[in-house]
Amino acid sequence: MGIIGFIGGFLGFMIGGPLGALAGYFIGSLFDSTTKTTTSDYGSYKNDTGYGTGGYSADPYEQAQGQRNSFLFSLLVLATYIIRADGKVMHSEMEYVRRFLRENFGAVAVQQGNEVMLKLFEEQKKKEAVSPGSWARTIRDCCQQISANLDESMVQELLHFLVMIAKADGQLPKSEINALYEVAGYLGLSSADVDSLLHLDSGGTSLEDAYKVLGISPDATDDEVKAAYRKMALKHHPDRVSTLGDDVKKAAEKKFQEINAAKDKIFKERGL
Repeated sequence: MGIIGFIGGFLGFMIGGPLGALAGYFIGSLFDSTTKTTTSDYGSYKNDTGYGTGGYSADPYEQAQGQRNSFLFSLLVLATYIIRADGKVMHSEMEYVRRFLRENFGAVAVQQGNEVMLKLFEEQKKKEAVSPGSWARTIRDCCQQISANLDESMVQELLHFLVMIAKADGQLPKSEINALYEVAGYLGLSSADVDSLLHLDSGGTSLEDAYKVLGISPDATDDEVKAAYRKMALKHHPDRVSTLGDDVKKAAEKKFQEINAAKDKIFKERGL
């Protein structure tokens, strides 16, 4: 299934709001029809609240597909915000997203996904030229819609992917870190969630980083350490995102292994 397929599936699950407007615009532009939907048609995608759970039935398979499609489209939208936070579009960061699409949706999806991101970059530049800060407000509204339609573990995994994209070029400028904090706040997550994910890669080798992965200080009591780990294990268990597909679950499993590595290092140092 190409990008068109999962954006269409997204619209079936999450109708309304800024994401619905963007999805409709991209479907129209990618098909290059004579009845294109533009972002000015925002109102045509709104329900009474501006947000919604869409038209999917209670069928578990349809619900799972809707969640997966919503996750993937949301990832594309938010990825462009993180990638361009430093004012540059790095090839390595774009390639990380392309590789994800290529491995899971094929060559056609890579081409279409690339077009979606390029159009988002253009839209961001155009909006910011007219009204500085307007694109950040659009991202804020998108994040609010995402957090209203996906559960916390899925939102946490979305943030995990954004952190991995930001790290893809081997550099992490302050502007991208700030953008991650900003997006996390919009998603209803905390700065501690960002800090934990930023330190995952080194959680197994540095005791200091291990404490940051669990979101606690080195002077925490043993009971506090155990409680922090239990909280992290519950929040990040890969089974909680299994409906998003094997590719997403695989990334969640790697993250969970790194959380366990951080816990093991702390427990060993404390003799627990």
